[in-house]
Amino acid sequence: MRLTAGGDSFGRPTFRPDGKALYATFENRTDKKVYHLDRLAKFNWPNLGSADILTAHWDRSVGAFAFSLDSRSIYLTAEEAGNEKVFTIPADGGEVRLAMEMTRGAYTNLKIPAKASSTILVANWESATNPPEVFRLDLKSKTQHPLTAFNAEPVAKIDWQPLRHFWFTSKGGKRIHNMIALPPNFDEHKKYPLLVVMHGGPHTMWRDNWGLRWNYFMLSRPGYVVLLTNYSGSTGFGEAFAQSIQGDPFKGPGNEINEAADEAIRQYRFVDGSRQAAAGASYGGHLANWMQATTTRYKTLVSHAGLINLESQWGTSDTIYSREVSSGGPVWEQAATWREQNPIRLAANFKTPILLSVGENDFRVPLNQTLENWSVLQRLRIPSKLIVWPDENHWILKGENSRYWYQELHGWLQKYLS
Repeated sequence: MRLTAGGDSFGRPTFRPDGKALYATFENRTDKKVYHLDRLAKFNWPNLGSADILTAHWDRSVGAFAFSLDSRSIYLTAEEAGNEKVFTIPADGGEVRLAMEMTRGAYTNLKIPAKASSTILVANWESATNPPEVFRLDLKSKTQHPLTAFNAEPVAKIDWQPLRHFWFTSKGGKRIHNMIALPPNFDEHKKYPLLVVMHGGPHTMWRDNWGLRWNYFMLSRPGYVVLLTNYSGSTGFGEAFAQSIQGDPFKGPGNEINEAADEAIRQYRFVDGSRQAAAGASYGGHLANWMQATTTRYKTLVSHAGLINLESQWGTSDTIYSREVSSGGPVWEQAATWREQNPIRLAANFKTPILLSVGENDFRVPLNQTLENWSVLQRLRIPSKLIVWPDENHWILKGENSRYWYQELHGWLQKYLS
């Protein structure tokens, strides 16, 4: 039996412990916006009626959620400015409050054991310098206690530092959040090249978390300061901020990223502004190609799975309609975005050496995009290198491929930043 009507989307249905209500995430799908928050919806049970959207006035997207044993409270996770935090809300609605303060890392997979004698919160916690472990959260003392320590011994041997956060106001008037990762053997009095790394999505966020595909430590390891900017379109900063990329996929975010690099150079004396590079994958690869078209500030660029031609991408990608929504209509109507924010139309400006990489089984940003880019680069005689992964898709996932990728990446950057 269908429980909901209309064009909106519901997910992760979960009964409250007392069985008197059914909860689910809710996403508005009835307008033509490129992004919506996941909100928390409540249905009375068994007489459903219409959903009560409990977080309708809370400008954050609901991640995991779990119920207190007495069914009076809900605990949930949500992204916020580089972290994923734990919040609480009354089960029948009300103010969303931060459950415990945090300045580092991300909580995921939040659970409350159903058979415990009292409400116990268990979650994964990770940071840029802490691979995920299982923690118990003590809300009274506002502390966390590790239940596992699988990675403690090897992690203790690595020379790394927590991410540093900074904000600035862009020329467009937006508050932009950034983080920097520092290299091993870091010396505040030395000068280091700046590696600007642009996240994909665009509706995601650079987080203080552990990752394998674009590991901050592996990127900074040769001796680079890595800049991570949460440009317009990023999640964790409210619905309007994430939606503001609609109709402005590259120019606005690109300007913010360049301004962030200027701000990092201004704020941190250990950043060498004469040696900058930029890199990205997926949407970050799109932005790397946009930088190729619009600036010569970077000594070199790296683009993995990056779009070069907005129009041919529309016809070959496994996601088409969302690109129409973002660009103001289908490609044949030629809204301004298709013409004015399409890197290949600005190919006469290409000058920067660039490393290209793509998985042959990529259906999100298919091989044709990178081959078009390569053709332009060869035609213009721009120093470049092409790596095609026959056994990878949108991401480089296999261990030996990843090892080779970092080897090639480090070698390419050293050539232009040493």
